[in-house]
Amino acid sequence: MKKKNDQPIKDVLQQMVSSNRWNEKLNRVKIQDLWNKVMGDTVTRYTRHITLRKNSLVLLIDSAPLKQELAYSKEKIMKLINEELGEDIIKEVIIH
Repeated sequence: MKKKNDQPIKDVLQQMVSSNRWNEKLNRVKIQDLWNKVMGDTVTRYTRHITLRKNSLVLLIDSAPLKQELAYSKEKIMKLINEELGEDIIKEVIIH
């Protein structure tokens, strides 16, 4: 017999993730996992750090020429990552 307050576990977990600010942390992990798939081995090799801060993707790149090239591709990077995530999470790309 089902009680009035019974909910599917999927709904409970989604509420928990949203209410505990886990959503940003999960997105950060997803982006780190997607980085190689989206950008390829060469870019990944020179990427020292990737993080997500309030809808900004922050990248720490070791190669000055690559840093310059990625600076021209910020819109494309945002589009590719957001498409892979299935939602518009990234609003800005910051490259250091």
